[in-house]
Amino acid sequence: MSLRGDSARYRGEQRRDALLTARFGTGEQALVLVAVATGARATPYAHLAAAEACQLIGRAVGRSHQRLAEDIRAGRRGDLKSGLHRLTDRGLGKLRAGAIEQDLDPEEYAASLRCLLLPADPDCRTRVFFGVGDGGLFRLRDGEWQDIEPRVAPAATTGEPLLSFGSPPAETPEGDRLTMDLGIPTPPSPYEPAPEPPREPFRFRASVARPGDVLVMATEGLAEPLRGEPALCAYLARRWSDRTPPGLAAFLADVQVRVKGYADDRTAAAVWEA
Repeated sequence: MSLRGDSARYRGEQRRDALLTARFGTGEQALVLVAVATGARATPYAHLAAAEACQLIGRAVGRSHQRLAEDIRAGRRGDLKSGLHRLTDRGLGKLRAGAIEQDLDPEEYAASLRCLLLPADPDCRTRVFFGVGDGGLFRLRDGEWQDIEPRVAPAATTGEPLLSFGSPPAETPEGDRLTMDLGIPTPPSPYEPAPEPPREPFRFRASVARPGDVLVMATEGLAEPLRGEPALCAYLARRWSDRTPPGLAAFLADVQVRVKGYADDRTAAAVWEA
């Protein structure tokens, strides 16, 4: 379910979120993909970038769905993580390359991407999440919410720079500085390409579902109030604890419950485990 937020509605802007659901294969060998994406904030092409990100990962998973389904059933967690990382990097790389071809700023024509892979085999209880960017992955188990978003370590960019072998010392034995930092950025070398901005860390989680679980993947617009507003968590726990999932209209009403201070688009995909 994907909804335009109050902020976008007030400004007359398009929804920055996109949602894709696709089924690949047939019978118990099939694999279901649910992908959600959010375009960069305050950019005119955010909705197009989000939709294209979903389409790119959909095509990539479609081409590899047989191998992915086999790896999920066999529990090959390492193969899944590395393979899905490659597919995600390639998809977002194509998004960036397409932006450059259209003379668009690739930092503006960009999107976060979050996906679920669900095997159709009823005997396989493994659920696979992967993606990059902000959002949330939650599990409602025995009436209690669990935040199971994969944690990623921040890049190790703090601390003093290291001097390589043969580099001169920073100061003389008398304490005189040999260099002076004037705060002027060094221009890129004409012989080397300008460095790309740091990439978002890849997130991956493979979990085993239990009967009665509700697995919820959400964009930042719903993930933030779920983490910050206990009243919303309690309300949705009451509404969604029944093993029978709500109807489409009821689910729509639940997802768009207003919470003061949160006005972004909301997109959520939920799985009720039988």
